[in-house]
Amino acid sequence: MSNTAIASNRFGLGARADDRPVFDAKHGLIAQFDRFEANPAAYASAPKRAAVANELADYLETVRNLRMSADGKDDSAKPAMQAARKVARVAGRDAYVALVGARMNAALTTPAPFVERLVHFWANHFAVSADKLTVVGMGGLLEVEAIRPHVLGKFSDMLLAVEQHPAMLLYLDQAQSVGPDSPIGARVAARGKRKIGLNENLAREIMELHTLGVRNGYTQADVTEFARAMTGWTVAGVTRGPMQRFLGNAAPGDFVFVPQLHQPGDRTIMGRRYASAGEGQAKAVLLDLAAHPATATHIATKLARHFTGDVPPPALVERLADAFRTSGGDLPSIYRVLIDAPEVWAAKPKFKSPWDWSVSALRAIGMTAMEGQQGANMLNQLGQPVWRPGSPAGFGDVDATWAGPDALFRRVETAGRLATRGAGIDARKTAEVVLGGSLTPVTASAISRCESPAEGLALMLVSPEFMRR
Repeated sequence: MSNTAIASNRFGLGARADDRPVFDAKHGLIAQFDRFEANPAAYASAPKRAAVANELADYLETVRNLRMSADGKDDSAKPAMQAARKVARVAGRDAYVALVGARMNAALTTPAPFVERLVHFWANHFAVSADKLTVVGMGGLLEVEAIRPHVLGKFSDMLLAVEQHPAMLLYLDQAQSVGPDSPIGARVAARGKRKIGLNENLAREIMELHTLGVRNGYTQADVTEFARAMTGWTVAGVTRGPMQRFLGNAAPGDFVFVPQLHQPGDRTIMGRRYASAGEGQAKAVLLDLAAHPATATHIATKLARHFTGDVPPPALVERLADAFRTSGGDLPSIYRVLIDAPEVWAAKPKFKSPWDWSVSALRAIGMTAMEGQQGANMLNQLGQPVWRPGSPAGFGDVDATWAGPDALFRRVETAGRLATRGAGIDARKTAEVVLGGSLTPVTASAISRCESPAEGLALMLVSPEFMRR
């Protein structure tokens, strides 16, 4: 495969038949930093956070009022609650579909496909799963609001933006976490009516997945102390009950710190003491985690795996980690190491995920837009529903995750449908462009023998060369 083809496919999102030749592939990748659009036209009509949060707040307020009116008799309120839940899920689903369409169209039209790939990488690293009703409409907004603005910035800024985003706070139940000895916690406990308390989900996943890596230098006690430090981090507007008076004038869906929920006291986490400082206590922990050597290695390993293969080269991991440490987590500095790495340019082709394959297929046949519902349906059928990995660990990034027989059969079916959109495309010429130097004589001959242009195009899309990047 030529360097131009590697730049288009391994670093980018797949070549288009009308791509202009790039004579210096490495320089072309770096030049994309200046062309990346954090807020491209594809997102102009996408749902905004306040609208999604208001829909969610309406639902939660309705449920709260129904429970109060039922006076403890849940059965009497059940039909109305189910109806309210259905309305909320439809509203969330509409926002989800619109954001899927915006993401797909941004990928199809971006002038900076390498940076767009990095957006997708980080969104999977900081994964939420839009399966919970409270996250359905919010999941895509995390990528839009916390990942895209910081993909060319510092890791610590992205980390803070992600952990304070409503999608993450709601997905991992941080918005429900209450310090047992906080003013609100103590008041509720004294009444003895319901149980509220500390929730460790977000603190654990930050350490395990977002920064240090699994079981890498921290203990369960550190997780608990970090969770205590994070109490008070919550979301405005997702409740209109008594808690609302503590949230001030924050807009619906905004991050807020509520001192009345915060567990008081100093914390000791991984041997370091953090003074009682309200919201700043957890921020200080996050900044230290972002700068920890284990975080540098964890991020470097994931990046190297994404751009080389299942077993990332140790020397590349070390160079990426060193760039992370010496630059203070400056992401473009780390990306430049990837671009310069001979291991990336010489790596064996990596099997495309359904998302990668779908986007590259649409780009190959000249598509510049896809309706959100169609895009969502296609990724559902291919086994990688957008923003729905089912786990905070995100989707797998090794070949075995996606290369099963059933997955391949689904791609064959989808390729046949996509090929009908490529009327007039000569698959023989298109294959030479989009597959670059990887097109084999066997595949070229098979395409040339197809009985129709659509059949040739479908064959190209499921060829071994196209399945890999």
